Amino acid sequence: MKRRQVGNLLALAVLSYLSRQPMHPYELAKTLRSHGDARSIKFNHGSLYMVVQQLAKAGFVAEQEVNREGARPERTVYGITDAGRAELRDWLRELVGQPQHEYPAFVSALSLFSALTPNEVLALLRGRLEGLAVLREEAAGAIDKAEADGLHPLFLVEEAYRVNQLDAECAFVTELIAKIADPAEGWGPMWAAAHGMEFNPE
Repeated sequence: MKRRQVGNLLALAVLSYLSRQPMHPYELAKTLRSHGDARSIKFNHGSLYMVVQQLAKAGFVAEQEVNREGARPERTVYGITDAGRAELRDWLRELVGQPQHEYPAFVSALSLFSALTPNEVLALLRGRLEGLAVLREEAAGAIDKAEADGLHPLFLVEEAYRVNQLDAECAFVTELIAKIADPAEGWGPMWAAAHGMEFNPE
């Protein structure tokens, strides 16, 4: 993967929205939230202002004007530069076209979870399934509401991807529970013995 001058994915969102029209950071934050991007990209006002400054330093965005409304502080409006448009397209092409190794927290936990007892892990995994069901309902609900409001599915593709990911994780966790809990051929008895305890799959 290419090393980016500003590698934070929030920068990608900022470039995308500024490619439509110039905005000040406060307006950018409102736009990101109203479009549901906060579900895909973690940010707060501080991180957003920092990213905008980094993009400006890199030459990807530039100040357009400074305005003031009433007694409010001055707000600097930024617009995307030609270099910023080229960076936006190149970065998107890379992310869409090239799979990369990622480091999800759950995967890290799975690589180490034998430090817990199988009885505890089973309870945790069953609780995770319940949480996943809630997240799936939220994602599916966001799709249903947006489509009812007339939004084209093209602009909901990240939520559709999220639903599919959640379905896949639910299937994996369900299968993992079965592999641990099976009293005859499951991993639980051996795993419990290593902890010097009785296995209880319930």
